[in-house]
Amino acid sequence: MTYPLFCMGNPLLDIQVKANDELLSRYNLKSNDAILADESHMSLYEEIIGFPDVVYVAGGASQNTARGAQRLLPPKSVVYVGATADDKFSAQLVAAAKADGLTTEYVHIHGGIPTGTCAALISGHDRSLVTKLSAAEKLTVDHIKTDHTWNLVKGAKVYYIEGYFLTVTPEGILEIAKHAAAENKTFTMNLSAPFIPQFFTKVLDEVMPYMDVVFGNEGEAEAYALAHNLPDPKDVKAVATYIAKLPKANTQRERLVVFTQGVNNTIVAKADGSIQEYPIITIPENEIVDCNGAGDAFCGGFVAKLVQGEDIAASIAKGHYLAHAVIQQVGPTYPAHIKQD
Repeated sequence: MTYPLFCMGNPLLDIQVKANDELLSRYNLKSNDAILADESHMSLYEEIIGFPDVVYVAGGASQNTARGAQRLLPPKSVVYVGATADDKFSAQLVAAAKADGLTTEYVHIHGGIPTGTCAALISGHDRSLVTKLSAAEKLTVDHIKTDHTWNLVKGAKVYYIEGYFLTVTPEGILEIAKHAAAENKTFTMNLSAPFIPQFFTKVLDEVMPYMDVVFGNEGEAEAYALAHNLPDPKDVKAVATYIAKLPKANTQRERLVVFTQGVNNTIVAKADGSIQEYPIITIPENEIVDCNGAGDAFCGGFVAKLVQGEDIAASIAKGHYLAHAVIQQVGPTYPAHIKQD
C-alpha cells in the first residue's frame, strides 16, 4: 500500500499524568522543565502507568506532526516510521497512534532496549517532561533500505522528517532526500531545536540542498545564524532569506523557509528574496493550556495541505488552525473536532 505522506523520526510514548509536589520532589524534578532521564528516574515510568488518570499519547516531534496531518486527510494518507522495542510501551504507542488514524510502521529493536518514553507530569499549567529515548535512536540506514520500508518511501510524494533525527541517522535521511530530489517529490524538514543547527551543523548542511521546505522558529533561526556566522542572528527574515537562497539539488522546486514566531507573524521566505507574513490566530492568554506540540501541529496542518496541492496561504492557514487547537489542550493532543476537511 502507498501513503502520500511519509514521516520519520523518534517515536516516544508520552505518558501523561497529574503530579503532586511529593512525586516531583521524590524524583528531584522541577514543575516546568524538560530533561533526559538518568538512572534516578528509571522507576518513574512504571510508577505512573498505574495512575488512574494516565493518558497515552503517540509522541515524538515528527509523530505529533504525522498525527495532525492524518486528522485532516483521508484515511491511510500518512505513514510514520521510527524505531521501538517489541514491548508493552510499543503496543501502547500503536494504540495511541491508531486513535488518530495514523498508520505506524515501527522497526523493532531487539537486545533488551525498551521503547522510548516521555513522562509528562502535569501540575497546574506546568509540565515536567522526562524523556528516555532508548530504542527510538537506534534506527539505521539499513533499516530504512529494507524492501518494506523503502517501498513506503518510494510510494510517497511528500516527506517530513524532524531535525532531531539528524542525531540518529543522517545517512538514512540523505537516502530519502536524494530519492525525493531525483523523482521531483517534496522533501521537508524541521530544524526542531536550537541545538540541531548549533551542534549538528555539518550534517544539517549536508541535507539542506535537498530540502524543499524548511520549518523552524525564531530561536532555531538564531541558532542557525550563529552557527553560520550571519551578520544579524536576530533578524529572522534575513536568516530565512539566506537559507532560501542556498543551493538546491532539485532546481525544479524553489525552497520555502517557514519560520513561526510564537505570537508574532509566521514568515515565509523564497529564493527570490521575497518575504510574506501571515498573522496567527489570536487567543486570550487564559485560554492557552499548553504550548507543547504547537510547532509540530503547525507543520501537520501545513504538510496536509501540501499533500492536497494547496498554495502557501492555505497551508499556513491550516497550520495556524491546528496549532491554535493544540494549545488549548494538555499536551500534543488533537481535539475531536479536528477532522478531514
